[in-house]
Amino acid sequence: MRERVSILDGNTFLVCDRRGNIEPSYDFPTGLFSFDTRFLSTWVLTLNGQLLHALSIDDAESYRTRFFMVPGEPTHYLDAKVSVIRTRSIGGSLDEELRVLNHEGREVEFTVRLDIGSDFADLFEIKHGRQKKGRVTPAAGENELRLVYRRDRFHRESVITSSMPCQVDEAGMTFSIRIGPHSEWVTNLHVATVIYGARGEDARATLPLGGHRSVDAIRTEEEDLIRRAPTLGCDCQPLAGAYQRSLKDLAALRYESITLGVRLLAAGLPWFMTLFGRDSLLTSLQALPFLPDLVPPTILMLAGLQGSRLDDFRDEEPGKILHELRYGETAGFEEQPHSPYYGSADSTPLFVILLDEYERWTGDARLVRQLEAPARAALAWLDTYGDLLGTGYVWYQTRNPETGLQNQCWKDSWDSISYADGRLPGFPRATCETQGYAYDAKLRGARLARTFWNDPAYADRLEREAAELKERFNRDFWLPDREYYALALDPDGRPVDALASNMGHLLWSGIVDESRARPVVEHLLGPRLFSGWGVRTLASDEGRYNPIGYHVGTVWPFDNSIIAWGLWRYGFREEAGRICEAMLSASQFFHGRLPEAFAGYDRDLTDYPVQYPTACSPQAWSAGTPLLLLRVMLGLEPEGEHLIIDPAVPPGMGRVELLDIRGRWGQVDALGRSRGPHNGSRGH
Repeated sequence: MRERVSILDGNTFLVCDRRGNIEPSYDFPTGLFSFDTRFLSTWVLTLNGQLLHALSIDDAESYRTRFFMVPGEPTHYLDAKVSVIRTRSIGGSLDEELRVLNHEGREVEFTVRLDIGSDFADLFEIKHGRQKKGRVTPAAGENELRLVYRRDRFHRESVITSSMPCQVDEAGMTFSIRIGPHSEWVTNLHVATVIYGARGEDARATLPLGGHRSVDAIRTEEEDLIRRAPTLGCDCQPLAGAYQRSLKDLAALRYESITLGVRLLAAGLPWFMTLFGRDSLLTSLQALPFLPDLVPPTILMLAGLQGSRLDDFRDEEPGKILHELRYGETAGFEEQPHSPYYGSADSTPLFVILLDEYERWTGDARLVRQLEAPARAALAWLDTYGDLLGTGYVWYQTRNPETGLQNQCWKDSWDSISYADGRLPGFPRATCETQGYAYDAKLRGARLARTFWNDPAYADRLEREAAELKERFNRDFWLPDREYYALALDPDGRPVDALASNMGHLLWSGIVDESRARPVVEHLLGPRLFSGWGVRTLASDEGRYNPIGYHVGTVWPFDNSIIAWGLWRYGFREEAGRICEAMLSASQFFHGRLPEAFAGYDRDLTDYPVQYPTACSPQAWSAGTPLLLLRVMLGLEPEGEHLIIDPAVPPGMGRVELLDIRGRWGQVDALGRSRGPHNGSRGH
């Protein structure tokens, strides 16, 4: 796999190779993207006809990258007479400073060529290899190349300008330059991404700064967000590095809604730079103690787009919270149902869970009262459209067999839900963790109804339903001969008996009977599921196990953070610490940035975590993982107007100190210390 270099600012991002180049490719997608469209698919620099080689790359900042380059491939005897520095930044548009340095003692002539092109591919077209239906028209002007794409009323443009004179043709720009001895030549290139609305206007013109931001503005916002987060002091360097990386990535993943002008959290680069119901809700839960200001825009947006009708194409139902919102061509022409799409069974209960957890941390009763109607509608969905078979469980089956998602739980790939022998069950399906979320949502909804909505009868009803669900669930999902919970129920109510990580979420929700918690924990931390780097999505002896399969054997950091939270809830602090140690140790091999997923190989087999080949990085709920693990290690739990602090820091991690934790209590500090000598370099 070729190494990618990326920069991003919200919904605009660029992915290139180590030369800084973008070349047309569907198997290795590079390009400049904004709101689900690729605005550059070719951006290749040559000097005197030669490609350049990067000596060094400075990519410490998410929104700016610098490439230090020389012509040709380096050799042991490299003595370059010329070098090139490409400095690029992104903020709704792309700016690249191109600097050519002559290291000779005489004047030299150079030909600088930049090949430029755009296919204006939709992200879904790239993922699925589909061809464009519209037409790209290039137009060369004075120091400007305009690439125009039209398909009926769908209109996008890339406008590339240079600050220095150049010859412009329909495929790029050529600079014929002379540089004096030990001198340099510089041009500034600007790529404007223009998104036209239905009435022919620039859709981002009404946003602040027209949707474009300077490097200084991006830096200021990022620094302000990080400054508002609690300050971490610790002996464990992997934890310190992962914490700072997470805060920076969450800041970079925020984007401005093209319709409402609010800043939302995108799910991950490169495939998911948009609002996702499940991802945004779970990331908000992870980040809540650290960045509570992220929550209101997200939950208000999800409430505003809550399902209100039956729409088979979009899997929309009254009360249902969306799965995914897209802005691209395939959504606009209804070739994909993502405008928005509602194909998830778990985002709806998670919406109620986040609303309650947010109030418990912040005391923001106003938001709870404002969202009473959406929360009630979400709770009603659980027992109506969510209960497809009338059995008291939340089931899923797409209404859109052509383009709808088959699996509508967090493991939403086609083969993620299977029997132990590898067979796939029919539809509808009821996955175990979704029942846990529904149980938790009912209990939390009851608290909100009794405390804020002045409806004690509704609260009593929800609590009664939750108790009945817990009893029913522990009867139907428990496999007594194997002492773990089934992954799901099939349409006939039979257990789908694969051993999977999903049941770790049950501990977080609280639906597990106390008497069954220990065997569940022993399975989660046993050799079939626990790789040493984390809990696998599927046990290693199951029929569909594949250590590099998307949801059938890989390790997902977010999944592990929820499992650790559940272990903590049931009092298994040492076991939760093992997951914290594993995740933080793994983070060192990814420069502090945990990817979407990595391979499920045993730790003693690889000595390092092997990255999943097409994993998103950064990804929001992976960025949120170190934050939630920190909450678990310090035992942070809101209780009324107070914050309970009950630390259990894993052995060898030393001192962990979190200062200025904001909440309804004002600001408090938390301090934990592990037993025994610490090893700050390794984190365990």
